[in-house]
Amino acid sequence: MENAVLKLDPDADNNEAEANRAAIGRSMGRWRILIGRRVMARLAIKNVAPDLEITHLDVLDAVSRGEPEGEVTVGTIADLMRIDPSRASRIVADMVTRGALRREASQTDARRIIVVMTDLGRKLMLEVKAVKRSVIESILADWPEADVALFAGLFDRFVTGFEQVYQAREKDGGQTATEKSGT
Repeated sequence: MENAVLKLDPDADNNEAEANRAAIGRSMGRWRILIGRRVMARLAIKNVAPDLEITHLDVLDAVSRGEPEGEVTVGTIADLMRIDPSRASRIVADMVTRGALRREASQTDARRIIVVMTDLGRKLMLEVKAVKRSVIESILADWPEADVALFAGLFDRFVTGFEQVYQAREKDGGQTATEKSGT
């Protein structure tokens, strides 16, 4: 009987689980507004390169994320940014003009043109990352390191799950399981 748990309300676990999910949903709503307004990117631009637009940073970020996977093309950038290839091409052309990117012939297929970050582009990315890190550091300044470690793992796990749901829905034409089953 020592290990027995007295449950006065059998729905208490469900109520707590539902309340936790609702709290996550509310936090996501607040986060979406901050992300939608591009607060972090605006801070970085203001501090690092006031003449750039947010989409310029997005292209640099896409090139940075795409490089470890191999050669980056305008198509790669469009996919990573989830924008039309013609729009990605215009932004890349602007960044080439500004000296942050350059176009080169692919080493594996000379008919293909790849996008490469210049020293200026890398410097901009390092400075933007420093601004982001500074903002994150100020938010986490009074958190115990154990909480930071736990949050880092859980947040990455949550975002990864979110990406997987998005990718699965994209593959299925954007339908939910309920919509597909007709219920």
